[in-house]
Amino acid sequence: MNQASDILPEDDLKVITTNARAKTDISHIHEFLGCQTSTKWLEVAKKNLPLLMQDHANCEKKAAGTAMNLIFRYEFHRDLQESLAQLVREEMLHYEQVITLMKERGIDWFHLPAGRYAKGLLKHKRTFEPAAMVDVLIIGAFIEARSCERFSALAEVIDDEKLARYYKYLLKSESRHYEDYIRLARSICDEDIDARVAFFREVEKELIDSPDDELRFHSGVPTFS
Repeated sequence: MNQASDILPEDDLKVITTNARAKTDISHIHEFLGCQTSTKWLEVAKKNLPLLMQDHANCEKKAAGTAMNLIFRYEFHRDLQESLAQLVREEMLHYEQVITLMKERGIDWFHLPAGRYAKGLLKHKRTFEPAAMVDVLIIGAFIEARSCERFSALAEVIDDEKLARYYKYLLKSESRHYEDYIRLARSICDEDIDARVAFFREVEKELIDSPDDELRFHSGVPTFS
C-alpha cells in the first residue's frame, strides 16, 4: 500500500473530500453509452450505500487485476503496457481510498458475489486474436464509462456529502480510462472497431435497462424497493 507521503496532494483523500471540485463535463460519456441510469436504480442505491461501497471496492480491485492480466498477456505491445500500468496504479489507489471511506463509516468488509454485468459482456468476447484483445478493451471502455456515469448520478442524490465529493473526484480518471481503452483497441489492429463498439453498446444497454434481482454498482433496474 502507498505511504501517505507518496500520495500527491490532489489524490489525498482528506483533500479530495474537503475541497469543492470543479464540475467535470461527462457529456461525451453519455454520448458513448446507450442509456443513462434509471431513477429506480438510484432510489435503491441511496438506501444501500454500504453494499454499494463494498461492490465499488471489489470493482476497483478487479479493474486493476484485469489491467495486470492484459499487461502480462500482451507484453509485446508497449503503448498498451504504459497506459495500463498507469491505470493499475490509479485503480489500486481508488481501492485503498474506498476501503478507508468504508472504515470511517464503520462498514465491515464482507463477501459480495459479483453481479451479472461483466459476465454478460464478456460472454460475447471473440476467442481468436487480435479480436479477443479488441473486445476486452472495448468491454473495459464500457465498464469505465458506466462507472463514470453512475458516480456522477450518485453524487447528485446521496446525502453523504463527503462520499459525493469523492465520487466527483473519480469522474476525471474514470472518463480518461474509458478513452484510453478505446484508443488502445483502435491501435492494436487494422480493423474498424466501430461495429464492435456499437454491438457492445447494445449489449451493455440491455444489461443496464433490464430488470435485475441484485443491486450492484453496474446492475440493471432493481426488481425490489
